[in-house]
Amino acid sequence: MSAPDIAPEITVASPGDREPVVRTLVAAFTHDPVLRFLFPADRDYPDHAAAFFGHLFDKRVERSSIWTIAGGASVAVWEPPVGSTAAAGTAAAGTGLHSLPADALARVQAYDDAVHAALPTPPFWYLGVLGTHPDRAGRRWGRALLRTGLERAAADGLPAVLETSNPVNVEVYRRAGFQVIGHRARPFPFWVMEHPAAVSEPTGAAATGA
Repeated sequence: MSAPDIAPEITVASPGDREPVVRTLVAAFTHDPVLRFLFPADRDYPDHAAAFFGHLFDKRVERSSIWTIAGGASVAVWEPPVGSTAAAGTAAAGTGLHSLPADALARVQAYDDAVHAALPTPPFWYLGVLGTHPDRAGRRWGRALLRTGLERAAADGLPAVLETSNPVNVEVYRRAGFQVIGHRARPFPFWVMEHPAAVSEPTGAAATGA
């Protein structure tokens, strides 16, 4: 196991990284409140979560805003600013989710709508997913990927925004310089957080769950 203070090599994901990235995120978010709201049945979770994360990957990989470490063992899926909060969501109507049953699609749409309604006015860089495979946890790779996205946002002079349903992550992201700017109770509790534009380097980050 590598020492956590050794700087990892961070690469931009390509279409060929899809399989390991999806595998990592399915494993990392097995107990995440959002993913288990979307796909509560244990028997369905692996396939449905794979379709969900595959859709997110396909939607953003051509924007060169998915950063990875160790061939996809740690992943940050960012959305660059495009002037509309529509890009920050899941877009449940997208063809990448055609394999999901109607009830799961309805939950994805409810989640998407709730996130859209809670996000601030663009432009901003949006952190959609940050996860590390459980087998590779504890190396601070999530923090390194978070820093990369924050540096990119700072280069544009823009804030970074995320939403999290994990109260533990709220405190972790606060230590990284984020501030809570909104909270919603439905369809499940989640917090919207913003990192101000062009501020100093963060001091910490969550390795899994965003």
